[in-house]
Amino acid sequence: MRALIQRVSRASVTVSGERLAEIGQGLVVLLGVAAGDTAEDAHRLARKTAEMRIFSDAEGRFNLSLLDMQGEALVVSQFTLLADTRRGRRPSFSGAAPPEEAEPLVEAFAAALRETGVAVRMGRFGAHMLVEIHNEGPVTIFLDSEELERPRRG
Repeated sequence: MRALIQRVSRASVTVSGERLAEIGQGLVVLLGVAAGDTAEDAHRLARKTAEMRIFSDAEGRFNLSLLDMQGEALVVSQFTLLADTRRGRRPSFSGAAPPEEAEPLVEAFAAALRETGVAVRMGRFGAHMLVEIHNEGPVTIFLDSEELERPRRG
């Protein structure tokens, strides 16, 4: 499971001219589900997202998490995060989970994020969405559930 997380001052998602969701200060989470991902991956990634200290304290240091500053999250499914671009000019998405497997895991991620106390809004799975992101900083961080298992280099 991969998440591209952007710290935002505000964000929204619109489908067919209808604004489905919007948030103020918080995080936009673009979430891609890989074939073989599990509910445990979703829970681990959600905890990391909620607890990661990427918001500035009074001294301007990254010392506050989404939970600390009581921010919101906008979760948007995005299978293109699983693009394999190693060969040719057209990305392959064969590593992405099929929709019937991916959608429940996107929902599991959102539910796990809510369980931490974060207010969560959602895009619409499988829809063509217009996502408006006001990236603050800019701060953009890439998380991969497989990488969370690896020890840090020492």
